[in-house]
Amino acid sequence: MTLEELNTALYEKVYVEQKAFISELQNSSPGHVIEMAYELVIREDILLSLEENDLTAAQCKALLREKKPLDKLFQAWENSESRHMEDIRDCIEKLADKLIGQHRRSREASR
Repeated sequence: MTLEELNTALYEKVYVEQKAFISELQNSSPGHVIEMAYELVIREDILLSLEENDLTAAQCKALLREKKPLDKLFQAWENSESRHMEDIRDCIEKLADKLIGQHRRSREASR
């Protein structure tokens, strides 16, 4: 297989795995769906990343050997260090600072 074919095969395998996951969620209680919302979003992000980023042939083959590569990738994400909460905090602070500036300018303009 060519590198492009390997990446496509991996994407297709993960896509099918995600569709099965979604199908299970659709047959679950609303409470269970809410509990699984984070996992659903991260799995979608992993799928999107695989669509946009080509892996090496060795990387594709390693993931293709797994029965459920998306589950493995999600577990790896869960166990990795992430700046996620720091990024959210930075976003909150930047927006708050921007709003403070807008409020000040608005007060100064009304004087």
